[in-house]
Amino acid sequence: MRQVAPLLEMDTAQLSKIEKELRRLKREQIPTIAHILKADEDELLILWMADQIHAMIKDEKLANEAIQVKEEKIKFKKSKKK
Repeated sequence: MRQVAPLLEMDTAQLSKIEKELRRLKREQIPTIAHILKADEDELLILWMADQIHAMIKDEKLANEAIQVKEEKIKFKKSKKK
């Protein structure tokens, strides 16, 4: 952690909170993390976005329905572009 934190421009305490899911990673830190972990940046970005969505709607009673509606809208927009 002492080596990774400075690469992300944060201290080890902040990185520890991210690891414990008490704080969230910023979007602009994803490429750095991908490079450090030798991971696919798009994959990490997808996971990051999913976490953002989850954090926003986790306590909503109609969360699943809202996601389904948005998914259908996304599919519809993609089919119109083709």
